[in-house]
Amino acid sequence: METKKAVNGFLNLYKEPGPTSMDAVRQVKRLSGQRKRVGHGGTLDPIAEGVLPICFGQATRLMDYVTCSARSYRMDVRLGAATTTYDREGEVVRTADPSHIDREAVEAALEPFRGEFQQIPPMYSALKVGGKRLYDLARSGIEVERKPRTVIISRIEIVEVNLPSLVIDVDCGRGAYMRSLAHDLGEALGCGAYLEGLVRLRSGPFLVEGAVRLETLLDAAGENGWASHLEPPDFVLLHMKSVTVGEAAERYLRNGHPVKLPPHLSAYAGYMERYRAYSEDGRFLAVVRYERSRNEWQPNKVFTVHTPSPYAGTPARE
Repeated sequence: METKKAVNGFLNLYKEPGPTSMDAVRQVKRLSGQRKRVGHGGTLDPIAEGVLPICFGQATRLMDYVTCSARSYRMDVRLGAATTTYDREGEVVRTADPSHIDREAVEAALEPFRGEFQQIPPMYSALKVGGKRLYDLARSGIEVERKPRTVIISRIEIVEVNLPSLVIDVDCGRGAYMRSLAHDLGEALGCGAYLEGLVRLRSGPFLVEGAVRLETLLDAAGENGWASHLEPPDFVLLHMKSVTVGEAAERYLRNGHPVKLPPHLSAYAGYMERYRAYSEDGRFLAVVRYERSRNEWQPNKVFTVHTPSPYAGTPARE
């Protein structure tokens, strides 16, 4: 089989409900012909849809900047029943009449989930306890104690109340389970609840408005038409400031050595602050950080990208 030329970058894929996140990665691998160094940035449950960043080649080394970034979701919550999985695919274990619940009651019940709080992960999750995945234990009929984890939800907004259904928008940090949020909301309301549907609207810099569906990639013109939807690796670093270095500094950085840059750059850099570094012709070279005690810029991650980036020299985004 002919090997496709390796590519570097991020694809903002719109995952449809049904397949797992790894199923989606496998579909993209088959379509693109890229077999190695392809991964995704943050698992979506099979019932969930929306933004699923896919990384290729050297972009895999920057995936932490995606998985650790903020996410936004739109939740469809069904009141009046609790399930084993905390979503619509589980077995119903309890029901109650939610007809007495109004918008004010929902607002009050959501209040404890704003900001930083402790959340217990669902049994049907990929977390490991004693070396075993929780969902494997759950499928064997074993339930174990899960330690609460600190999560942060910066915004919860009710979009619609149409009993027994709610639509809620959530902005949160890494590690927050929307299924647990739906379940815990049902417990707070006293009627039970589960996640009916979920759309990820944002994952770091990737927005649902720009996400590409698999059929669009399949219909892309030309053998490598799908690659026209890729963002370069430095797309996920646009929150950083940027510096441009000369040929001599480029050689030092490529060999993992620190460099000194003009005083006007170092004067405004914070201690160990990370910057995007580019060559004079706009190629993305490295993530560098300023060590003030030595007046040196240390290479943190070094890349070999042969194509100039459209983001070279751009100011940091808020």
